[in-house]
Amino acid sequence: MISAVHFDTEASSRTMTERVLLLLAGMFILVSLVALSVARGEPFSDNWSAFFVWIVCAVGGSLIMQRWLPRHDPLLFPLTMFLSGWGVIMIDRLAPVFADRQMLWLVVSVVSLLAVAIFPYGLRWLRTYRYLLLVGGLALLVSTIVFGSNPSGQIGAPRLWLNIGIGFFQPSEALKIILVAFLASYLAEQYPALRAVGTDHARMWLSPRIYGPVLLMWGLCVVVLVWQRDLGTAILFFIVFITLLYIASGYTWILITGAALVALAGIIAYNQFSVVQLRVDIWFNPWPEADGRAFQIVQSLLAFAAGGVFGQGIGQGSPGYIPVVHSDFMFAAVAEEFGQLGSVVVIASIAMIVVRGLHTAIRQQRRAFNALLAVGLSMLIATQSLLIMGGVLKLMPLTGVTLPFLSYGGSSLLMSFVMIGLLLRLSAEEL
Repeated sequence: MISAVHFDTEASSRTMTERVLLLLAGMFILVSLVALSVARGEPFSDNWSAFFVWIVCAVGGSLIMQRWLPRHDPLLFPLTMFLSGWGVIMIDRLAPVFADRQMLWLVVSVVSLLAVAIFPYGLRWLRTYRYLLLVGGLALLVSTIVFGSNPSGQIGAPRLWLNIGIGFFQPSEALKIILVAFLASYLAEQYPALRAVGTDHARMWLSPRIYGPVLLMWGLCVVVLVWQRDLGTAILFFIVFITLLYIASGYTWILITGAALVALAGIIAYNQFSVVQLRVDIWFNPWPEADGRAFQIVQSLLAFAAGGVFGQGIGQGSPGYIPVVHSDFMFAAVAEEFGQLGSVVVIASIAMIVVRGLHTAIRQQRRAFNALLAVGLSMLIATQSLLIMGGVLKLMPLTGVTLPFLSYGGSSLLMSFVMIGLLLRLSAEEL
């Protein structure tokens, strides 16, 4: 009886927390849309449909999860809807032609999140059919190498997308989740042996359980880098993998070895690929070519400077000077129009999602697969966010990845929501 009362009280508290956060997010979305309408000199009725769709997704998703997944983390869904709604507004501000498409992808993404979170056998299937999923993911990657295209139609641009008739899909986005699930399953199975090997320094280097997966993943990342010239995805794959292997084994030298392999791949890529050389060169010193090859990063830095603390206001800045601002440089656009305050809010929101994911991993530490999967998904979101935010701030070379939840891109948005769906499912699992 006491247990039932405690569960009801806890569920009620979770529900109230989620509803309050969704209400605050909805108020922000509404005020931003009104401000954008005023800045454009158009009536709000032209933008009400976007707010209506967001409300339906937010309220409907919350009610469905409260009914079918009452123990889920109350922060993940509101933070996800807040960032994605903000992203839709910014896309409407920067590239209105893509706004309706992104809103459609938002609906599809919310439905996918709910399906993944509610489906009771998803985690079991990820663990049981890991080799089948891995083969399917690698087949998608190969198909991209053979049949890939680029929506921009630019000659010589990386062909990272597959044309599926109704739009373009980027298989590497799905491969991120597949690889994390595969590695979590493999390392969970090898967990006792890895821990035993990790206590013996000599056996550690001789064990194929250690060097085999490291070399395999490093080789896969090199293939991605060579054939697709996708520096960001290759780095993302390897960093997340090294993190999972370190957590499973507890051996610090894995991190050092991983860093050395990343540096080696970077040196080779710098000398072999002009696109990598360009990004490193403009990272060191963009100013001599501010009106040429470094135009994009220079304009990004000017956007951060123009935003100040409180920003120019939505619709009041000039982030459109940055090429491809709605995709790769969304963080710079937020900084210019919402200021340092807005940038901090974005960073804090993503950080909170990552922290909640890692909290779920700690709660599930008795189940190795669940814990490693939660860590892997959290690190995917964290690493991808750090790579692109550091790139647009010139803290590191640009890698070409998107900012999760905010940047334009249907594949990225869909897979980010699927990751949140998996984290929600993990957070609701019985201990």
